[in-house]
Amino acid sequence: MILRKLGVRQSRQLFALSRRAPVSSRFLSTETSTETVQTHPEERAAKPENPLQEVLGTRVQRSTPEHQELGDWAQQRKNFHKLGSSVQETYNPEGLLRNPPKPSDITLEMLLAAGTHLGHSTSRWNPQNSRYIFGIREGVHIISLDVTAAYLRRAATVVEQVALAGGLILFVGTRKGQKRAIVKAAELAKGYHVFERWVPGSLTNAQQILAHCRRKVVNKFDEEMPEFVNDLADRPALRPDLVVCLNPTDNIPLLHECGLNTVPTVGIIDTDADPTRVTYPIPANDDSLRATTLIAGILGRAGGAGQQKRLQLARKNIVTYQYMSEEDLRADPLTGKTPEEVREERN
Repeated sequence: MILRKLGVRQSRQLFALSRRAPVSSRFLSTETSTETVQTHPEERAAKPENPLQEVLGTRVQRSTPEHQELGDWAQQRKNFHKLGSSVQETYNPEGLLRNPPKPSDITLEMLLAAGTHLGHSTSRWNPQNSRYIFGIREGVHIISLDVTAAYLRRAATVVEQVALAGGLILFVGTRKGQKRAIVKAAELAKGYHVFERWVPGSLTNAQQILAHCRRKVVNKFDEEMPEFVNDLADRPALRPDLVVCLNPTDNIPLLHECGLNTVPTVGIIDTDADPTRVTYPIPANDDSLRATTLIAGILGRAGGAGQQKRLQLARKNIVTYQYMSEEDLRADPLTGKTPEEVREERN
């Protein structure tokens, strides 16, 4: 019995001595004396330079402030920058404008992200657009993206073929915010643009309205030939071979003049628009700036591809359009006779 009590008492004392002091008491006091540990010079050289490793390895209590940091702060900052997640893909609002996708890159996810499927409320719909509508969601018509992708590819093919044939392409977008997209698409397709206001009569009365516009003569490599500019004085004003309109509901006079002059048109048709006003409709949301920018960029890319193919064929001495010779340029546009032939008839 006495031996048992003695063993219990001794074990409690040994356990109390082996217990470490609390963390708060180890670092609050700076006046505590530490025992001097005598080590061999070789052991001193083998000690780690990192204070954190030294504290954790030898468990020697330090009282100086510089050793209370417990680690190399530069290493801690380096490890801190490794925390978190790395973002691979981010949304760039200028991406569609500066680098628009090609017609071959059209996907349903791209059209969905641009908001091309959102139509107007069911009370404003045009029944002629029923074949383009997928369904109704909370009183709003949803445009079928399969139909949008198919019609967009068809319109891109038309723009590419017109550019390949050397035709003039006119991009029109008069709503606020569409200026940069229209200018970028026209630059890619080497066409022309209207972003402020369509002047009524620019096609039906083009000789009076567009007579002051500058005209130039180019060869098959699109190089200007200024020596023939004076021969264009009696020539009629040029009309576009294709018109791409991003907001047909706001440019009814433009579409009417194109119909009178048999100029084909490409337009974005929303659920409240009339699809019969344009030759090649593209069912999509015409109120979304991102959607119109995407469609204009794709059509501009298609026009640029057609221009590149035309120039490549021109280097091989293949002309894809009917060009005018020097005699045709000097000839009278009404009679088709050159000035030399007119003088011979007079003599």
